[in-house]
Order: sequence, then C-alpha cells, then structure tokens
Amino acid sequence: MAELKFRRLTRNALPLDTVRLARFLIGCTLVHDLSGTPLAGRIVETEAYLPGDAASHAFRGETRRNRAMFLRRGHAYVYISYGVWPMLNVSSEEEGTGAAVLLRALEPMAGLEEMPRGPNRIRDVDIARGPGRLARALAITLAHDRADLCGPGPLFLAAPVRKAGPILTTTRIGITKDAERPLRFIEAGSPYLSGSRRLNAG
Repeated sequence: MAELKFRRLTRNALPLDTVRLARFLIGCTLVHDLSGTPLAGRIVETEAYLPGDAASHAFRGETRRNRAMFLRRGHAYVYISYGVWPMLNVSSEEEGTGAAVLLRALEPMAGLEEMPRGPNRIRDVDIARGPGRLARALAITLAHDRADLCGPGPLFLAAPVRKAGPILTTTRIGITKDAERPLRFIEAGSPYLSGSRRLNAG
C-alpha cells in the first residue's frame, strides 16, 4: 500500500455546532505521529454531548477535570473511564461553552502493526472498536488532554482519505441520563463499529 499523506484540518473547517461536528468527523482521520511513525485511523463512530445535556461531563459547569470541554472547538478532552481507559473527545463549541464529541471507533489506516493491543493480542478489526481501545491503539493518554487537534502537534485531525459512506443516527451507548437522545453517529456498514448489530442497523 502506498504511504498515506495526511492533510491537517484547520479549525475553520470544523462546524461550530456539536451535532454537526459529530456528523462531520465521520470519515475524517485521527493521526498520532510518534517520531515519524504515524498511527492513524478513519473515524467511523462518534457521540455528541451538548450544552445542557445531563449525560455530559460539563452539565454542572466547568471544573479542573473538564476544562478542555470549554475550549474552542478542535481541542482534545481526555478523561479516564473505569479507572483504566483514556477516552478521547473533541471540544465542539465556542470558548466558554462546555460540549464535546466522543470518538468511539476507528478503522485503522496506518501503523496497525505498531498499535498497542493489550495483553490479549486482539484482532485487527477490534483494535480500535470502542473509545477505550481507540485511545489505546493511538497511544493517547491523559497527557494529551487540552491538546490542539488543529495545531502543529503530533496528535491531530486530518481530512478524509476517502469519502464516508451513508451516516446513520442512533441513541448513545452506555449512559443512563438523556439516554434516549439520537446523538450517536456511525458510518453504515462499517465492521469497526462498537455496539450491538441491532443498534448499528439504525
């Protein structure tokens, strides 16, 4: 396979709206350049967490933990889930408004053999299925919290390497508050999605 070239997205390319950004990111590329070795994947699943959303970490206001959600769109918000898994989100509104898009699954595009797999050597199709595995596969840690994903750093958003397929909308996964809201977006038919087959059928 020819070496892929990644074109960084500018902040102006990102929609200034959480739902629109969650849809826009489907098919875009997430890249982590580790000393010239890029780990990269197509984003195939996202979830939107809006202002005033009871399921959002920003629902009760800004704190030290969630401060990245209040940065202008295009910054990384990383938190630890279940005491183990880093979760990568993209801030999605104007400075001072707490909202973000959770990146839930990737289709690996570059650096597959270098992606951390954990102790069980999981299958290629599963390596970035789910937000915890996604972060592990791209070597994302709490140190990347507040990183500018539209800046010159090693972790960045890039333009799609190919056009996204049809995008389906479903309810979000693994939450109890505002669980009925249709704020999860997936590339239809992707084998890399998390969640159940029934849910992924739209």
